[in-house]
Order: sequence, then C-alpha cells, then structure tokens
Amino acid sequence: MTGTHPHDTAHADHDHGCGHGEVHDGPLGPLGRLRAVLAPHSHDAADAVDSALESSAKGIRAVKISLAALALTAFAQVAIVVVTGSVALLADTIHNFSDALTSVPLWIAFILGRRAANRRYTYGYRRAEDLAGLFIVGMIAFSAVLAGWESVNRLIHPQALQNVGLVMVAGVVGFLGNELVALYRIRVGNEIGSAALVADGYHARTDGFTSLAVVLGAIGVAAGFPQADPLIGLLITIVILWVLKNAASQVAGRLMDAVDPELVDRVEHQARHVAGVQDVSGVRIRWVGHRLEASLHAVVDCDATVAAGHEIAEAVRHDLLHEVRGLDDVLVHVDPCGHDGRDHHAVARHHASDPGAPPRDLVGERAVR
Repeated sequence: MTGTHPHDTAHADHDHGCGHGEVHDGPLGPLGRLRAVLAPHSHDAADAVDSALESSAKGIRAVKISLAALALTAFAQVAIVVVTGSVALLADTIHNFSDALTSVPLWIAFILGRRAANRRYTYGYRRAEDLAGLFIVGMIAFSAVLAGWESVNRLIHPQALQNVGLVMVAGVVGFLGNELVALYRIRVGNEIGSAALVADGYHARTDGFTSLAVVLGAIGVAAGFPQADPLIGLLITIVILWVLKNAASQVAGRLMDAVDPELVDRVEHQARHVAGVQDVSGVRIRWVGHRLEASLHAVVDCDATVAAGHEIAEAVRHDLLHEVRGLDDVLVHVDPCGHDGRDHHAVARHHASDPGAPPRDLVGERAVR
C-alpha cells in the first residue's frame, strides 16, 4: 500500500533527536522549550512548507553575507598585493576569491532546492546542492594550480618583497575575515541542517590559517630570508590540495549516496523499538541536498489486518521523522512474518539481486515531502 503524506515533513526540523552523520544542534534551552509548549508541532502542510522555505532562506542569507565578507577581504588583500608584490599573499588572495566564488553555485542550489517536485523531477531539485559541490571542488583545484604556479615562478625569478609590514597586516585581515565567515557558516549550517554549508565554513577556517602562514612568510623575509615568501606560497598550495582532497571525498560521497553507518544503526534501532515491529531489514538512507531520505522493511504479525499493518508503518515513520533530524522521506514496506509457512515474496523473488532477501522494488508506506 502506498500513501503520500506531504504534511509529515514538518517533523524534519523538530529537535526531538539527531542521528549520527548529520549536522548536530544544541539543546533547545529555556526559550526553545517554552516556544515548543506555546506552539506545539503540527502536521499541517502549510507548516512543512513554511519550515522548508525558512531553512532555505537562512541558507541563502548566510551565503550572501559570507560572499560579501570574503569579497571585501579578498579585494583588500589585492590592493596590498599590488603594493608589496608578495606571492604568498597572492596565493592566499586567489584562494579567498575562489572561496567567495564557491558561494555562488551554493546560492543557486539553495534557490533551486526550493522548487516543488514535478512529473519530470519527482524528487525535486535538491540534488542541485550536490552538483554545486562539483563546482566548488573545481574552483579549489584551480586555485591550487594557480597558487602553485605563481610560487614556483617566483622561486625561479625572485623579486623583492616591499612593505613587509603591510603583508603582515593583510595576512591578519585575511585570517579575521575568514574566521568570521567560518563561524557564521557553521552556525547557520548547523541550524538548518546543511552539511554543505558547514563544510564550506570549515573550508573558510582553513583559508584563515593559510592567511596566518602569509604572516610567517613576511616575518621570514624581514629576518633576511627572501625565499620565505614563495616557499610559504608553496605551503599554502599544499594546504589547498589537502582541502581539495577532503572536499572531493565529501562531494563524491554525497553523489554516491554515502552516509555514516552509525546513522543506519540509529534508524534500525529506532524502528525495531516501535510496537508491533518484529524485525527490520533493508535500511537504505541517502542525502538529497541537505535533507535525508530513507527506506526499510518492517516485519509485522502475518495475521495483522492491512489497517493494522498501516498503523504500524505510520508509527515507524512518525518516530523516525521525530528522531532523525533532516529526514524528509521515509518508505516503510510492511513484510508479514513467516509463521504461516508461506513465502510472501515468491512472486517477485527472481527479480531480486539477492534471491534470499526481500525484493528491493516492493512498495510500502511512503512519507513524501
């Protein structure tokens, strides 16, 4: 039996619990608990839409503000690069510009993700956030190549570094600008459950530390070691490559539907403790943008009526939507127990990749955003 329940996504933003492998929130606090009492959770479709729009709006606002802050930081550094000729500062400035530009596809992705599903894109447009990750990886790779090229060129063709003090100031400015952006992105990302925004925040934090490396290079030049500036530029290039490795791994994981195994354990544990559920199998979870989708098989009494099985499936959905933050879609297939001696999957068993397992294409109770 299949049912569509667009109202159930209101659960996704409740703070009743949080699964591993997600972005975690802190406790509600006194004001949060009071708000929950005065405005208890609702199953109304309008509340679900409002919640989704609110989280997207917060994400877009965070992207806009961080873009502006990083752009100002980078332009300030450009002016100092022109005056001082520091290749380390140039490498850091390139990275800051690339980091600012990565906000653009993320901004577009948040906007696209708000569009409703249709007959062609039946899961909606939230995958745009994952595609934006590919652009982010590309920009990080480009910044690494450009920074490395400039550093090697300056080692081969050395140039005097002017106004060492200004370079130090620019490095400090870069650190402060990136750290403020990092704090803001991480906070908003945690608030709305966006792993991409949180990851971008940690990326900005890494950029801040590379800016501090520029200060070290300037100190080396001031101490009589002119090669310190391009060498620090190469060090920054290595840091960028490390960020690239981690970012590429995360984006590839999202595109391959990877999740934290502890999240799967949590879903299994929660579903097994629902009254009427005898066993749980076939749990599958994936990220779509910054939201989660899941499916599972729940074994119930083979003598239960269709209505009773449906109620158990609804109870499983209800508990999971409460306990796993960011979970928008739960597909629960009800399997009858084998006490009657019948093979309830015999008709479609030959279509399964594993003949000993329940068919993957069976349709169950579904909660759709």
